[in-house]
Amino acid sequence: MENGNTYEFDLVTIGAGSGGTRASRFSAQHYGAKVAVVELPFGLVADNETGGAGGTCVIRGCVPKKLFVYGSQYSEEFRDAQGFGWQDESEHKFDWQTLVNKKTREITRLNQVYNKLLKDAGCERVEGKAKLIDRHTVEVALAGGGTRRLTTKHILLAQGGTPIRADVPGKEHAITSNEALSLPDLPKGPIAIVGAGYISLEFAGIWNGMGKEVHLIFRKSLPLVGFDEECRAQVADNMRGRGVHIYSETTPIKLDKKEDGTIDFYYQGKDGETKCLNCGLVLFGTGRKPIVHNMGLEEVGVKLDKHQAIKIDEFSRTSVDNIWSVGDVTMRMPLTPVAIMEGMAFAATCFGNRPTAPVHEKIASAVFVRPPLAACGLTEQQAQARLTGDIDIFVSKFKPMKNTLSGRDEKTLMKIIVKVDTDEVIGVHMVGEDAPEIMQGIAIAMKCNATKAQFDATVGIHPTAAEELVTMRQRARRIQGQGTGRGHEHGRMAG
Repeated sequence: MENGNTYEFDLVTIGAGSGGTRASRFSAQHYGAKVAVVELPFGLVADNETGGAGGTCVIRGCVPKKLFVYGSQYSEEFRDAQGFGWQDESEHKFDWQTLVNKKTREITRLNQVYNKLLKDAGCERVEGKAKLIDRHTVEVALAGGGTRRLTTKHILLAQGGTPIRADVPGKEHAITSNEALSLPDLPKGPIAIVGAGYISLEFAGIWNGMGKEVHLIFRKSLPLVGFDEECRAQVADNMRGRGVHIYSETTPIKLDKKEDGTIDFYYQGKDGETKCLNCGLVLFGTGRKPIVHNMGLEEVGVKLDKHQAIKIDEFSRTSVDNIWSVGDVTMRMPLTPVAIMEGMAFAATCFGNRPTAPVHEKIASAVFVRPPLAACGLTEQQAQARLTGDIDIFVSKFKPMKNTLSGRDEKTLMKIIVKVDTDEVIGVHMVGEDAPEIMQGIAIAMKCNATKAQFDATVGIHPTAAEELVTMRQRARRIQGQGTGRGHEHGRMAG
């Protein structure tokens, strides 16, 4: 009962991805809220009528992608093994359909796990397409036909995002990450990938490892904008060394579908000339956009920002005080663990009487290229732009032990960034085997505001690559900060 009104639910969540599921479960289990969760029917390839509990990450994102990364790296292991005495006595053949079928079984299982998690938490699952009628009413076009109206004290918008294609003629002939993980077969011809972010580079590594000819095309001089520049350059070098054709400072012009099913991909290179590449497949990894239209959001007063993401305050509240939003639809930091964190903070704020703002600093992330990149904290460029005073940069670049026998000509890069006046470690970056696993542990230390002296006082595990992070004593350079931040301020990183 609120202002004389009785609602069917305390909370209706739109979207059963990682953020929506965690927020709903915590609201119900920990704070006793009556919760309904609206989600589209399960499907491997998302569209306006298909989604599924688990969301992008579980069904058509992080999880199946990582399974494909595992599948792709066996080819390098077979090659490297010869340097350790293993003779190549049999022909190793890769079967795409076997991997896709096993991936599908696992993703279907995980979707069922997510549905069970919601059920066991006491959340009601409503399958269909949601639209806001007013600030307390959600209408669902039910998957089985008909509609249902849910009245609720609070609404949580957690419907995520969807991939976009570059706006060029013939873009309909390209696929996105939605379809890439469920292709019936790999094309016979080369694969062109447009984009320089996580998705593009990870798929380039996957298909390269599966023996395909891969061409990676992007507009910038280096891939992975937002990561440390030295790491970006190292990733590009590693990909070239593994046979990926990289076209930097290159713009897609158009796609023409030919009678034989192949695609003529036209692009303009840094020399200004328009050229053509005949491909069996073109993937656009050119970003994602929030799912916000045709949902009644603006009609009830929910405001969007200039990127068409939902505007929220520090506690994830929208411009309508009983409507909240977490995850990729807000475009704060589109990572699955971040959405989960935001969901827990929302539940504590809305139903736990503990106003909790999600903290988006010192969050580790990884790009599962081969070998992977992982980072936590500020890049060298961010530190210089945001902070004041001296900043020390420690860098180590070396051939990992395994490569000394395998013969693989590939280096590991490690980098530590230190605020001199406080000795705080404000950034750690790595390109090399096991970087994501190593960085998760480093993130804990950084969350505790670890200093370089504490890193140096830590005894390493030998022989490992990770021990390099506690044995770097000689700085590579000292730079001068050009911003105003001091580093560790009020328990959070400046900037």
